[in-house]
Amino acid sequence: MEGPLSTWPWNNLGTFKYLLYGPFIAKWFYSRSQEDNNIKETTWCLHILIICFLRCSIHSCWNSFSNMLFLTRNRRIIKEGVDFKQVDNEWDWDNFVLLQAMMGSLGFYMFQDQINLPLWDLRGFLAIIILHIAISEPLYYLLHKCFHGNYLFNNYHSLHHSSPVPQPFTAGHATFLEHIILGGIIGIPILGACLLGYGSLTMIYGYLLIFDWLRCLGHCNFEIIPHQLFQAIPFLKYLIYTPTYHSLHHTEKGTNYCLFMPIFDVLGNTLNPKSWDMHTKLSVESGKNGRVPDFVFLAHIVDMSSAMHAPFIFRSFASTPFCTRLFLIPFLPIVFVIMFVMWAYSKVFLATFYNLRGRLHQTWVVPRFGFQYFLPFAAEGINNQIEQAILRADKMGVKVISLAALNKNEALNGGGTLFVNKHPNLKVRVVHGNTLTAAVILKEIPQNVTEVFLTGATSKLGRVIALYLCRRQVRVLMLTLSTERFQKIQKEAPVEYQKYLVQVTKYQAAKNCKAWIVGKWITPREQSYAPKGTHFHQFVVPPILAFRRDCTYGDLAAMRLPDDVQGVSSCEYTMERGVVHACHAGGVVHSLEGWTHHEVGAIDVNRIDLVWDAAMKHGLKPVSFIKKTD
Repeated sequence: MEGPLSTWPWNNLGTFKYLLYGPFIAKWFYSRSQEDNNIKETTWCLHILIICFLRCSIHSCWNSFSNMLFLTRNRRIIKEGVDFKQVDNEWDWDNFVLLQAMMGSLGFYMFQDQINLPLWDLRGFLAIIILHIAISEPLYYLLHKCFHGNYLFNNYHSLHHSSPVPQPFTAGHATFLEHIILGGIIGIPILGACLLGYGSLTMIYGYLLIFDWLRCLGHCNFEIIPHQLFQAIPFLKYLIYTPTYHSLHHTEKGTNYCLFMPIFDVLGNTLNPKSWDMHTKLSVESGKNGRVPDFVFLAHIVDMSSAMHAPFIFRSFASTPFCTRLFLIPFLPIVFVIMFVMWAYSKVFLATFYNLRGRLHQTWVVPRFGFQYFLPFAAEGINNQIEQAILRADKMGVKVISLAALNKNEALNGGGTLFVNKHPNLKVRVVHGNTLTAAVILKEIPQNVTEVFLTGATSKLGRVIALYLCRRQVRVLMLTLSTERFQKIQKEAPVEYQKYLVQVTKYQAAKNCKAWIVGKWITPREQSYAPKGTHFHQFVVPPILAFRRDCTYGDLAAMRLPDDVQGVSSCEYTMERGVVHACHAGGVVHSLEGWTHHEVGAIDVNRIDLVWDAAMKHGLKPVSFIKKTD
């Protein structure tokens, strides 16, 4: 049974809760239209809306900073990653902003005749600091301690502590009752200073924004305050808490109850004795490299829209499969500028990580967009970025680095062979992961299929798919205009199976074939040659348009990570939650198996079943298999 006021009144509204800001907007417009209204009556709703926007911006900026692993990885306090469950639980973190906007408007109506707010009054800042220290800090401390009692904790405060990894958004993740109380604690110094006649707009803005800034600081999960500051001014550590200080409250719960000032924990005998030593240790070690990853997936940016599909930009957006959304459009000019800055100055950076069976897996990103891989003058620079990432991984002691998508383009670096040949003594294993990609595609093809039509037939994946299927005595119609390439592939097949490989030059040749394997983009017109009931398997990026309603379309080769994976909170491009591209999964299998060979260049058809069996053994599941069994 839930406690009274433990749930939010607008829980069932979803995103429609933002319509509750509508009356504030309407009141502002209405007040502006009334000539006899004074300036205070006209602008108070506008100030509330601006404050709400600024408060949300502070939390969002802090959350972005917290998730910029390329800046914070060595300063993290709790090393585990945020998972999808925490992201979903904290989805409505901004409920408190709406609530306190309502409380603020109520306060205005109750005391508007007693309050006059100039732009600036220095006395107000002095008054609000005194009131905060004398009333808000001890009151919060006492109430917070009460909320750790059995009934209040189980029915209310446990929600806030349900987030295993503190994040700035965690600061807003609490029950309706707790935020009513917090709103009162915030309001006492503001109202008190105003009733004393010392209030000002600058004071209200400043107090609210600093309050939120400090709340986010405590929940950011990385230590940003240097220990040297407390060594230089020892008493300061009793006046301002640190992320480490508040993190101990989340992990051990029975200590460090203060709002912002640890002196109240000292007075209440609830100071965690590890607070200062742990802070000093984390601050000192922030200059050292952290844990070495076992596996690295080296990705790249796809396009300007998907560049915003990152946890350090929009965490909630990154936790869902990528799709173009209207709210992203205003940010595109900013991304355009950043793209050129990255092109000029940026290096490969850490984007995300997760843990699998005690192994640390990271995704590094080459700061290049998809279209740049097709610019001839950019090829050398891109290869240099990839090479430096491989050498860095080798120096760190990474065991496997897997190349994503265009980072292993044949025309760019021969599927990774360029780097292996240039650095023959690499300890890190360079992997393109395409063996598992081919396996996923091939295992989707039913055993009773006797003929397939293959486009992109002479590509790396097309070649190995043709060679594998001909061994199964499946007739492969290979669409290619190059007889030389076709014959080269045909000669790789055992003599007795070469007859199953057939060169075709037109789509019309597949008018009776119901199994199409698409490795090259095909138009709706070209799809029209497929007979009714055709299934389109595909390994082309981007996927082809699902034009035919009388046909079915397969997914891109992808696999779901094992069930015991930990700390996954973002989707890999258009993949569903917990699903990665097959080449990523191929690198994971290479790491889990401890294989010591490089997987670069041409795909070895003899290893397809071996890699597939290893993936199954380790609990990875192909997406198509999941859909069939769900």
